[in-house]
Amino acid sequence: MIEKKPYDVLFNLEGSTLILMTDQDTQAAFDSAAFLKTLTQKPGVYQMLDGRDVCIYVGKAKNLKKRVSSYFNKADNDAKKKVMLSHVRQIDVVVTHTEGEALLLENQLIKRFKPRYNICLRDDKTYPHIHLSSQHEFPRLTFHRGAKKQQGRYFGPYPSAGAVRDSLSVLQKLFPVRQCDDSYYKNRSRPCLQHQIKRCTAPCVDLISKDEYADDVNHTVLFLEGKNTQLINGLVKKMERAAEALEFEKASVFRDQISQLRKTMERQYVSGTEGDIDVVACEMQGGVACVQVFFIRNGQHLGNRSFFPKTPSDKTAEDVLSAFLLQFYLDKNLPKAIILSHPLVELELTQQLFNEKAERKVGIINKPRSERARWLKMAKSNAVVALNQKLQSRENTRDRLAKLKDLLAMKDEIKRMECFDISHLQGDQTVASCVVLNEDGPLKSDYRRFNIKDVQAGDDYAALAQAVSRRFVRAKNQEHTPPDLLVIDGGQGQVTAVQQALDEIDYTDVVVIGISKGSDRKVGMEKIYRGSDGKLLILSADDPVLLVIQQIRDEAHRFAISGHRQQRGKVKKKSTLEQVEGLGPKRRQLLLKQFGGLREIKAAGLDDLCTVKGINKALAQRVYDFFHDGANV
Repeated sequence: MIEKKPYDVLFNLEGSTLILMTDQDTQAAFDSAAFLKTLTQKPGVYQMLDGRDVCIYVGKAKNLKKRVSSYFNKADNDAKKKVMLSHVRQIDVVVTHTEGEALLLENQLIKRFKPRYNICLRDDKTYPHIHLSSQHEFPRLTFHRGAKKQQGRYFGPYPSAGAVRDSLSVLQKLFPVRQCDDSYYKNRSRPCLQHQIKRCTAPCVDLISKDEYADDVNHTVLFLEGKNTQLINGLVKKMERAAEALEFEKASVFRDQISQLRKTMERQYVSGTEGDIDVVACEMQGGVACVQVFFIRNGQHLGNRSFFPKTPSDKTAEDVLSAFLLQFYLDKNLPKAIILSHPLVELELTQQLFNEKAERKVGIINKPRSERARWLKMAKSNAVVALNQKLQSRENTRDRLAKLKDLLAMKDEIKRMECFDISHLQGDQTVASCVVLNEDGPLKSDYRRFNIKDVQAGDDYAALAQAVSRRFVRAKNQEHTPPDLLVIDGGQGQVTAVQQALDEIDYTDVVVIGISKGSDRKVGMEKIYRGSDGKLLILSADDPVLLVIQQIRDEAHRFAISGHRQQRGKVKKKSTLEQVEGLGPKRRQLLLKQFGGLREIKAAGLDDLCTVKGINKALAQRVYDFFHDGANV
């Protein structure tokens, strides 16, 4: 989607001044000479905008006039810089107090606008933690992502949700601290299945004392803090004391915990002697950059993650690493030390910002020794492997898209594909999904869902037509990038409906095809329908063209199903009584309490309903009619 004029930028720099240098005719060539005459020499950030007011580059400067002037030096023969400047129609400037503030603001703006000519970190979501509550009599251990507003301790961050769930599963076997929801926990009258399979000690029904449960909680904390030696020594002492007291069953429990704990440590973690450090390695090849981050907490390797920042072709690994580091840690807690594969472009300035953000010294090291050097070597090798896989996948996708273009006799290359699918349950909560794929693979930031309304239940043709029409009206208005190829999950009927919807809005700049499994529903036996002439294309099961169409079709199906499940979840959380006009939450609760349940309310007469406080005759009549009109029984 095209971004609007970025005058509503949020920055937390006290006293900063915003100066807007606006050219009245944004389509005219940028008058750099007139602009530079009035430009300040103070530190700050500059944003270059194109003719559509889209930010295409963000930079910071110690001296704004000197830095911006360097772009318009006629002696500079940098072809890539000239290409960027040819798109510039306006430059906006934000003046800051210091160069450090400018560096921080620059990265805030890059994360927000993702300019075309900047190094941009595309994955900026928060990382998950393990949360141990402190407000409960029997604390709860759970997965957590987002703001840390709940009381208790947080352990992490972990590189992925899967890593958190694996750790929780291990802890459940070792030290059965409860992981159930509070609402489920408070309403138990007998132990659940987790207790029967020895994954919980059933504190909900008082089958464990507070002291014994507190021991399990303390052991869990030691495990998550990486104090494994201390934990094992403590369990050994308890085992010995239990054996001396002839409590052999209790001693055997401790013995099993020790055995399982050692196996878990060998399987799950790479042992180390360091504290909280992140290891960040960057590798570049073929214009693609890969940044590998290893998360090490309390000497334990919690996992690693690969990032592929959007990188202009003239940037080096040092440039990528410098830009990545600031964007990555802008809204995250900083570890005690960061090990880097390359030196930073502005080490002193970055060091100063990180120290101020963490309110302590953060070690930034690019020439580590001993164990840290081994960590960095491992991160580098993982970055190389991930980069090779990315490049291979990218080349494969490009090759498949080129073959698909030839098969469909298209004039232009396929740089972007979109696929639509429909999901519903017997016509209810109909959701359409739109997924996007380019030569780099799925473009998840451009995925969209459409809640289908005013369409007859089960009418997939009309649902697809509505979703496609809504999507391409916006594409026609240049609100988002249009695709070269539109794929529909369906046969000739669905393709025809979509083609008609596009004709109605007078949109002709896209090729439409449909993919159908046919009556036998076998994968690999799909039929491809071309929308322009209805021609049927039969491809072999191992044809690379079919594989790329199957890939985007399956992704659209997955995205539609997940959206439909969310819709169903919302409906399930609603009471049937919420559909009665004028019946608020307090009166609903009174009805349920007075009659004991929904079935009894359905069976009640008008006079019975009127006996409840706050229910007058008119409201009682609406409740009665709701359950007796035949549609809601």
